[in-house]
Amino acid sequence: MRLLDVLLEVCVDDVAGMEAAVEGGADRIELCSSLDLGGLTPSAGLMREAAKLPIPVHALIRPRAGGFVYGAAEERVMRRDIEQAAEQGLAGLAIGAMNPEGRLDLPLLRRLIQAAPGLQLTLHRAFDLVREPQAALEEAISLGFHRILSSGGALTAPAGTAQLAALVAQSHGRIQILAGSGIQAENVQALLSASNVPEIHASCRAPALAATPELLAFGFAAPSARATSAALVRALKEQLLAHP
Repeated sequence: MRLLDVLLEVCVDDVAGMEAAVEGGADRIELCSSLDLGGLTPSAGLMREAAKLPIPVHALIRPRAGGFVYGAAEERVMRRDIEQAAEQGLAGLAIGAMNPEGRLDLPLLRRLIQAAPGLQLTLHRAFDLVREPQAALEEAISLGFHRILSSGGALTAPAGTAQLAALVAQSHGRIQILAGSGIQAENVQALLSASNVPEIHASCRAPALAATPELLAFGFAAPSARATSAALVRALKEQLLAHP
């Protein structure tokens, strides 16, 4: 076993998901809404409930689906959501923003970080869309981020293993690389061996019970629902603990 075990962060978007993540042995939760859209900002009520959990919770601050170039009104929304996360007692945030040239929006990120004193800071997967990831890593360090969530610029972390390994080497312990996307118990050992990432991010979701025909007809439920599985969280955590 490693001197320091690999940390497992599970992303969830409802109360049942929070409970399953804790039951399965997650070390940290990323709290979202709308995981099927890649995750959006959770509600204030969900943040308050999450603050009661026995493990750290970081809120994703993402005001809408789509890209990561934001205007002044969206900045105001994000700043208020950051204040809400702090007021509810959450441990950290996952934030990110880009400019139209494909680089991190450094002025906006500085302002958002100023609204979050004392909170842990994750640069979310907007990082995977930047044109120069090596430069963006140095910028993230200068801004004060504690970690970068990345799939190595690929659609999944296993496909981006080479870049994840390069980011870990470049970071040299100055910032944590949190590998995420497409990670499961079956592939995490190979990813860890090839990249040496210290933290893993996963949804650990499985198909949920089908909604009733009435809920589907009214548009109150999706035809293919998925839910966080305590068993999948546990299986992934066991692989992390077993990794040499």
